[in-house]
Amino acid sequence: MFPNQFPVQTPVRTDFGKSSQDLMGVQLKELLQGPMAKLTWSFPSLQEEPQQPDVPFDLPYPVPANSVAAQCGENSVHVEVMKDFFGTGHPVLSSGFTLGGCTATGEDSSAQVLIFESELHGCSGTPMVTEDELVYRFNIIYTPQEASYGVPIVRSSGAVVGIECHYPRTHNVSSDALMPTWIPYASTKVAEEVFVFSLKLMTDDWRFERPSNQYFLGDMINLEASVRLYSHVPVRVFVDSCVATAVPDVASVPRYSFIENNGCLVDAKLTGSTSSFMPRTQGDKLGFQLEAFRFQQADSGLVYITCTLKVAAATSPSSEQKACSFSANGWVSADGSDQIYAGKEHLSAPSRLKNMAKNN
Repeated sequence: MFPNQFPVQTPVRTDFGKSSQDLMGVQLKELLQGPMAKLTWSFPSLQEEPQQPDVPFDLPYPVPANSVAAQCGENSVHVEVMKDFFGTGHPVLSSGFTLGGCTATGEDSSAQVLIFESELHGCSGTPMVTEDELVYRFNIIYTPQEASYGVPIVRSSGAVVGIECHYPRTHNVSSDALMPTWIPYASTKVAEEVFVFSLKLMTDDWRFERPSNQYFLGDMINLEASVRLYSHVPVRVFVDSCVATAVPDVASVPRYSFIENNGCLVDAKLTGSTSSFMPRTQGDKLGFQLEAFRFQQADSGLVYITCTLKVAAATSPSSEQKACSFSANGWVSADGSDQIYAGKEHLSAPSRLKNMAKNN
């Protein structure tokens, strides 16, 4: 029998009256033993979103409102414009409407109608002569105005409505037939000196008048100046000057003068474009190409071109009657007379043009 070399250790008691070993055993049983009853709860399942059926849809395009009416008189035009210009039920501000730059001359408050009146040669009205008719053209111009409540938005776009007054050339404007019994000699001499000018947008092949005046940047605008002769004297037509503006007012700003100095097309020299006169094929017509552009500060995208045309005897071009374009080799004449430009002052663009282009 061996003596006790080590003292016998008594198990430590817990506050619950059990040894720590028993307590650990209970804990182990709790960790290893599964639930007594089967769980019946589960996460709810999400309902599937219903599938969107194929819906037939056509984008509705706005229908032009019948909001402008015109009446042509013997020497004037009367135009009425509804303030509900777009037919949306919301009248627009009256200050946004002009007739070729002229404000309204009256207003019918009960009918919500603006009234414009002008002589045939007023409010930027432009005449055009055809074989059978004398036509005066006007434009009702709407420019969106900022609303009075001060927020920087508008809910309408700009618009231009063309108006034409047609008068038969064989009758007077009262439609009473003119039946003169004699023609004075003085009237005959005056008629021999009458010239009818026109400036038209032409198709790419220069054969027909272009049916649309809409262009994209990068397009070439073909313009043809012509004169109708009432005598047998041979003449040539020239484009003396041309100015582009953002509104139908030749004196407005910004403005861009691209034909100056009695017939020099300076756009190529000022901007590096390919704008030029076309070689002349007949004396009563002169074509030129202008590369499309827009004004930086104008949101409408509209460009109005105003040109001064003149005729001269069909002789050699001079410093007062010319049609010259700028190229890498200098100025080139549409009439094949380049030598008359050598050493002339117009070989460089006038400084006034350069200053004007910078200011604009």
